[in-house]
Amino acid sequence: MTYIPPLRYPALLILLGLVCFFPMLGSAPLFDWDEINFAESAREMLITKDYFRVYIDFVPFTEKPPLFFWLQALSMQLWGVNEFAARFPNAVFGILVLLSLYYTGKRLMDERFGLIWALAYLGSILPHLYFRSGIIDPVFNFFMFLGVGFLARTVYLHKMRGRFTAAALAGLFTGLAVLTKGPVGFLLVFLSFLGYWAYRRFNRLSGWKEVVLYAVSTLLVTMAWYGVETYKHGFTFLEQFVIRQVEIFSTSDAGHGKPFYYHFVVLLIGCFPISVLSLKGFFAKSPFPGSEIALFRHWMISLFIVVLTVFSISTTKIVHYSSMAYYPLSFLAAYHVYNLSKGRWLWHKAFAWLGIGLGLVLGILLTALPLVPMFKQQLIPYIKDAFAVGNLQANPEWGGWEWSIGLMFIGLSCLGWYYFSKGAYLKGSYWLFGAVAATMVLYTSAVVPKISEYTQGANVRFFKSLAGKEVYCGSLWYKSYAPYFYGLRQPGLRQESRQEAWLLYGEIDRPVYLSVKINDRKRMEELHQFVLLREENGFLYYLREPIR
Repeated sequence: MTYIPPLRYPALLILLGLVCFFPMLGSAPLFDWDEINFAESAREMLITKDYFRVYIDFVPFTEKPPLFFWLQALSMQLWGVNEFAARFPNAVFGILVLLSLYYTGKRLMDERFGLIWALAYLGSILPHLYFRSGIIDPVFNFFMFLGVGFLARTVYLHKMRGRFTAAALAGLFTGLAVLTKGPVGFLLVFLSFLGYWAYRRFNRLSGWKEVVLYAVSTLLVTMAWYGVETYKHGFTFLEQFVIRQVEIFSTSDAGHGKPFYYHFVVLLIGCFPISVLSLKGFFAKSPFPGSEIALFRHWMISLFIVVLTVFSISTTKIVHYSSMAYYPLSFLAAYHVYNLSKGRWLWHKAFAWLGIGLGLVLGILLTALPLVPMFKQQLIPYIKDAFAVGNLQANPEWGGWEWSIGLMFIGLSCLGWYYFSKGAYLKGSYWLFGAVAATMVLYTSAVVPKISEYTQGANVRFFKSLAGKEVYCGSLWYKSYAPYFYGLRQPGLRQESRQEAWLLYGEIDRPVYLSVKINDRKRMEELHQFVLLREENGFLYYLREPIR
């Protein structure tokens, strides 16, 4: 492979980030719930000019602090209120993450290790995909990772120069994590510290001055918003936030109840190939005992265990809840590859067979998905859900070649594992990471927009058609934020319009447009005041006119 001087590694990573994260970033509509929810809060921030509180439907949204919405609002000022602007901050942070991993790895070991670590993150499925999304977690996780990283640096530099700077930076980034998604940003960092402290048998790790500096730094950053919020509005935000976290941990919120092992499966499959390459890093003996990188590995293992334990215990389980685990997985994978390349560790064929097996399963799924529309008439008799059958009635324009992306993925990933079996570990890792990155770019550009057409294309068009009109619009018997963002909801609507009963039976002063899933057709037929406008791709659209 072409030799690239280490001095050019940062430029290479910036170029890869630009190529991988930005093209076709706004090609698919925002996905319900989270993407539309967050983009709508940023849009409402621009309308209300209230940049200190987060709103949804112009009602205070007490589940999230404002930092991420500030980023999205700024992006919308630059690019307009659209999908590209909503996802732009995460794409920018994608490049920042690659550079941070490179420079952290360079400090811990050398330029080659830093490059492998950055490419491992770029070339894994979910870590790559999330930088093309509009959800909070990529920014949140980045700040938490830096908080943990500088905390580890503080401990390593105990009684040495630089420890106070490291402690202050650890507090700064922990505070930014709290401003991004709430106190859980501090909780995960603190629990990771406790895990590492337990590994060190609760021996003294740092001086009290560093502890105080970290605590003060964290507090100052968080109080810059939490303090003012509490002063102006009391403890409402904190109370509602705590209530929300209790709900997530104690109830199956929004139908997201999954078995205990859910996140194990998500990380194993969704983080291919680093999920396979990281396995040895958990248990193998470090070739550098006592070094900073050896101690940092235990921080990463502690962080991984904390994330997996906390969100496995949580009753509500959503894919991105365990996304903080991508950092330790990518580190341990890079650590494995680096030590293989230096001859310090031995390669075990079991990893290759596991990787090939997972790659084949993923490749077959990626290949099969674009083929479903070609055989939908044969599949429909076996589908018992009327809504799913309705979704399949959409007709996006397929090129007929999209299935080949999955075959490309199979071929390139198998080639990567082949190089591992031959002892060409660096070449094998580059082929693996490149296979995933290329597949994600092609799939998110060519396939995901068409999948979106099946799942929500009709809804997006319906609500867009009502934007700017003096109407009430919404979804009935299922939750969606699309009426707000795509319907360009404005402030000043009657309070009653947020009540389902009033929209159905009340004395309305504007037309009411509702989106209903086809499964609820019979329930709607009982509401004679509504007229069916049309049926499209599993959705029914109704109108109720006010009595003049």
